[in-house]
Amino acid sequence: MNPEEHRAPAKSGLPAALGAYITWGFLPLYLLLVAAVPAFELVGWRIIWTVPICLAIVWFRGQGAEVRTAFADWRVLGWLVLSAALIAANWLIYVWAIQNEAVYAASLGYYINPLLNVLLGTLLLGERLSRLQWAAVALAGIGVAILAAGAITTLWISLGLAFSFGTYGVVRKQVAVGALPGLTIESLLLILPAGGVVWRYAQSASGSSFTIAPWLSLAIMAGGVLTAIPLLMFAIAARRMAYSTLGFIQFLAPTIVFVLGLTVFGEELRPVQLGCFICIWSAAAIFMWDLYARGRARPIPPPAD
Repeated sequence: MNPEEHRAPAKSGLPAALGAYITWGFLPLYLLLVAAVPAFELVGWRIIWTVPICLAIVWFRGQGAEVRTAFADWRVLGWLVLSAALIAANWLIYVWAIQNEAVYAASLGYYINPLLNVLLGTLLLGERLSRLQWAAVALAGIGVAILAAGAITTLWISLGLAFSFGTYGVVRKQVAVGALPGLTIESLLLILPAGGVVWRYAQSASGSSFTIAPWLSLAIMAGGVLTAIPLLMFAIAARRMAYSTLGFIQFLAPTIVFVLGLTVFGEELRPVQLGCFICIWSAAAIFMWDLYARGRARPIPPPAD
């Protein structure tokens, strides 16, 4: 393998990760816009409008053959069925939480998720952490435990989000299929149940949310873009970065959600939540500093011929 080709993924993983987590961090603002749409129906529409976005990008990038190859591989397809179910469950829990004013619970879920990523990366993927990084994990765990102690009634939301998305990332990292073809297949696998959910709401007394107003229809359609693009960026990052490192970058998204809960959603910030916030960011600072210091100490490889 050419050394340049070997080093390129590590360099391109960070921008993709940052783009995904910043987009997800501000997603509650979009959910405010479509708050009139029931959670199940909104997830159904998200899946339906994600499919044409993915297919358009697949066509533009000439990756149709990769999609067909993955569909023909039963082992790959089986893993993608699992990853599709996990991400659908994650979407549903998250939308329900935001619609029911459980913003801090959603934020906590994605604070727990990086810790879970670190553990999965070390236990399942053979990745190793330094002592300083383990200290950061312990400090972050203390912060999460503090916050969880004050949020027992909504802890199922936090744990559901953490485990569904953490496991999704591990599955996608192991599947031998590209980021975009994998996401396209996941969306296609979910389109039948999504269509059934949307049809059921259309037949109900209140009717389909898609027909309420033109602006709401456009907002629902925009959900496809806001679903496909960050998931594609995450899938790219998950395949190109150490999973434990990716886990700590993920603190960016719940922090944005946490701040939105405090400002836009007007939720009360209790002392226990503030204590967790301080622990989490102290842990992230320690972890990132250790990565930076170890990166500077590592010899720079000679340029390729």
